[in-house]
Order: sequence, then C-alpha cells, then structure tokens
Amino acid sequence: MHRDDPQSLSAAIGGLLDAEGWNLAAATGSVFGRWPQIVGADLAAHTSPESLRDGELTVLADSTAWATQLRLLQAQLIRRLNTELGAGTVLRVKVRGPVTVTRRPGEWRVRGSRGPRDTYG
Repeated sequence: MHRDDPQSLSAAIGGLLDAEGWNLAAATGSVFGRWPQIVGADLAAHTSPESLRDGELTVLADSTAWATQLRLLQAQLIRRLNTELGAGTVLRVKVRGPVTVTRRPGEWRVRGSRGPRDTYG
C-alpha cells in the first residue's frame, strides 16, 4: 500500500495515533470518558480516574470504604481495562482515598490544669 492509496478512516486514525505517539492520550481519554461503563455505576459514583502514566492508573475514591473496595477489585479492574484499551495499557492501579487533615501533636491542647489526672504524678 502506498502513502497516497485510499484507506479506511479507522486505519488512517490508527496510523496517525501510532505515528504521533498519541495512543496513551487516546487511552487516557477513553478511560476517563467511559469510567461508568468500565467499572459500573455504583463504583463510578464513588471513584474517579485521576491519571494514567507509565501503565499506572491512579484512581481517587471519595471514602476509605470505597478505596478498600476498589483495592479488592484491582486485579479484575486491570483485566477489564486491558480488554477495553489493549493489552499492557494498564499494569497497576494506585488507589487514593479521601484527603484528610492530619492533626499535629499538641495542636488541640487545653490550657491550665490537666484535671483529675494531674495529682497522680
């Protein structure tokens, strides 16, 4: 086949994606755009894909319970994603739970006496 020979739109787009190195961007857009179809409505309501880099999909969960659920389903999710996007696109899934504010030691301290415990030593 020569460069000027007609080809199907699908083949032309596939060739362009390969030539320009846009396959990862297309795969990422596919994951982000079809997340509810890939993981199901229940899981999609509480999780969202954040990034796909070097075969690692980072997913954000809105609670620790949903983060745990996603971790339990990790192997199935990787298989499903690779079926949808092509083998080897996703090698691992990193799950991030909700961001919580950490308390620094001593931040919430009552001024004055310690109460009944202060007489014990």
